[in-house]
Amino acid sequence: MGNRAGGRRTGPKCIAIVGPFASGKTTLLEAILARTGIIPRQNPVSSGNTVSDHSPEAKAHAMSVEASVATIDFMGDSLTFVDCPGSVEFAFESDAVLAASDLAVVVAEADEKKIPALQLILRKLDDLGVPRILFLNKIDKTAAGVRDALKLLQPASYAPLLLRQIPLRRDGVVIGSIDLALERAYVWRDFAESEVAEIPTDEKAREIEARFSMLETLADHDDLLMEQLLEEKEPPHDEIFDDLSADLRDGLVTPVLIGTAEKGNGVLRLLKAIRHDAPDVAATARRLGVKEGDAAIVQVMKTIHTPHGGKLSVSRILSGSVNDGSELWMSSSESARISGIYRLLGKDQTKLGSAKTGETVALGKLDGVKTGQTLTSAKGGTEQLAHLDPPQPVYAFSLRPKERKDDVRMSAAIQRLAEEDPSLTLRQNQDSGETVLSGHGEMHLRVTVERLEGKNQIPIDVRPPVVPYRETIRKGVVQRGRHKKQSGGHGQFGDVVLEIKPLPRGSGFQFTDTITGGVVPKQYIQSVEAGVRDFLKSGPMGFPIVDIAVNLSDGSYHAVDSSDMAFQMAARIGMKEGMAQCSPVLLEPIMKVEIATPSEATARITALVPQRRGQILGFDARPGWPGWDVVEATMPQSEIGDLIIELRSATSGVATYKATFDHMAELTGRLADQAMSQQAGGKAA
Repeated sequence: MGNRAGGRRTGPKCIAIVGPFASGKTTLLEAILARTGIIPRQNPVSSGNTVSDHSPEAKAHAMSVEASVATIDFMGDSLTFVDCPGSVEFAFESDAVLAASDLAVVVAEADEKKIPALQLILRKLDDLGVPRILFLNKIDKTAAGVRDALKLLQPASYAPLLLRQIPLRRDGVVIGSIDLALERAYVWRDFAESEVAEIPTDEKAREIEARFSMLETLADHDDLLMEQLLEEKEPPHDEIFDDLSADLRDGLVTPVLIGTAEKGNGVLRLLKAIRHDAPDVAATARRLGVKEGDAAIVQVMKTIHTPHGGKLSVSRILSGSVNDGSELWMSSSESARISGIYRLLGKDQTKLGSAKTGETVALGKLDGVKTGQTLTSAKGGTEQLAHLDPPQPVYAFSLRPKERKDDVRMSAAIQRLAEEDPSLTLRQNQDSGETVLSGHGEMHLRVTVERLEGKNQIPIDVRPPVVPYRETIRKGVVQRGRHKKQSGGHGQFGDVVLEIKPLPRGSGFQFTDTITGGVVPKQYIQSVEAGVRDFLKSGPMGFPIVDIAVNLSDGSYHAVDSSDMAFQMAARIGMKEGMAQCSPVLLEPIMKVEIATPSEATARITALVPQRRGQILGFDARPGWPGWDVVEATMPQSEIGDLIIELRSATSGVATYKATFDHMAELTGRLADQAMSQQAGGKAA
């Protein structure tokens, strides 16, 4: 005790603001900007005029859909705040931000329904090793006592939630806070600095009890403090603050401060705690494994494509410094030159000539640089410090421009959007020719399409992706196929006998020949196989044919009229006539699905699966996730398309799933008719 923390860390800091959807993150950032004089007054989120609401999509949906950056000066220190989206659909946006941040402010409220979402966030912070402060927001609307609120929230956090403030009440109404470390009361004034006051006599006993509880938790990591408590000695204030800082930086505790961001209450105390207790960039660099040296190390946190300024790479300078025009290396052979350095306040930019260690700035026009990448001024590149691993997509759209002339523009625009949001997945379906965009929920992809149509002025048709149905056969047949055509001069002649039979599920396609005596010359056998393979691309039901064996057993040829094309045509004729006699049947893909859900919703999930023709295989506790289960099931791929919408509706927006192909199964009756009708309609379109 005494100097465990090593004093206050100076220099520019980067703080991520995270929390469940609608917990008040953007409101808190607005309150911080107003309190520090960056903006003249605090704008309510409902106005759509906050710093984070600078995109039309954010305003339209009244929610943050991307990280927003604001750098401020507070008491001589430079603090950059990054407001991260709260919806689980946009959660990946925060991964690259958190990796390079010194501290996270977790905005939460005493709402039992939001505990699973809070657990997702705190688990991510634990995995990344990011220290955090929890700001218990909307304290004036919390019906339960603050300690009851902590009991509610504690299961979401591995580290103890350490209460640093308790509410100051008058006639049952919260009018301020009592700081347990300073032993001082603060009477809140809306949108203004609080008034310092003595702790009321009737609150003193409650303050002493809460303070002792705080000190007991700190004493778990400080033997001297434990001795002082046992001997009933009063520890000095400076030693308590030292313990608070050290335990926060080491991730041993999660300090909890209280307030109401909507009224600017508690914001100044939060800022002072950040200024005093937050680690600096040196600690973040050590956490990421930055090796000491003279070279500049830059971590890219976000990519933005602006309408007029081009590409911006929002970056943290982990060591060294960079100048406008500096060359940064991505690898041993790739580099890019900085064209502009900017300090950000939402969409507003201030041009700088250079950026030093710890600063968070936007670097202009770094072509080829991606979000999450580590850059260096040292020729040859450096080790990548952040390994971003987007979760498996759970929702997909098939996209097509309404005007065919926009094909190339759409592809280029999607590539830019994927640069801004690496959690988007774009693929070309070779079977259907579709452009399929995948992401983490309906809103995630809806916002992406809105950006395509609004920002890029490309009207888009959106539909569910085609399900990869297949056809197979139930019985075999021997079928002759003959192609004969005479039209003057050389004619066309090909004659084959095909043995068609089913194969076990998953076998694919096999072609053999048992030709003897040269009845079909060797040079035409491969033509027969080509004709068969061409026919298999679309069977009688309109889908590719699988799990089938074809043997060329007999045939005949003409010395003059036979050709490669004639035998291909004969093979197609034989397959078409033979398949009609083989009892063709439709196959649908069945997926193995693992659904992660809060335990309280497991019963709802297991009831939901059979409604989508799924089969429950079992469920068990999710390893390392107290209060969560994993439900395993098989389910047709056609039923999975919008599964995530129903899962999240049943779990306050937090459930997710992973799906992998398991097997193909026969599909008959009305559902098969619908699949064939949709396929025919798609081809007609």
